[in-house]
Amino acid sequence: MSLVAKITLASSIVLSAGIVFYVHHKQNLDRTNLHEGVVRDIERQKRRRAENLYMLQQQIDLSKELKKSLLPAIDDGNK
Repeated sequence: MSLVAKITLASSIVLSAGIVFYVHHKQNLDRTNLHEGVVRDIERQKRRRAENLYMLQQQIDLSKELKKSLLPAIDDGNK
């Protein structure tokens, strides 16, 4: 086997190994990024749910206060 053939074979082996390593590494990075996106979405949904429940409770409290303040006015109007 000539020197040129050995160099060509060695360089193609190194290049192939490098490509395989790069693709494997890139797939792992992509998988990690996708998983982090899912975790962020779940946290965002939990935060939104908590905010919505808080806003709902505020609306319920305001509705109760409004009813209390309107009931005496309605009773006075009926007399």
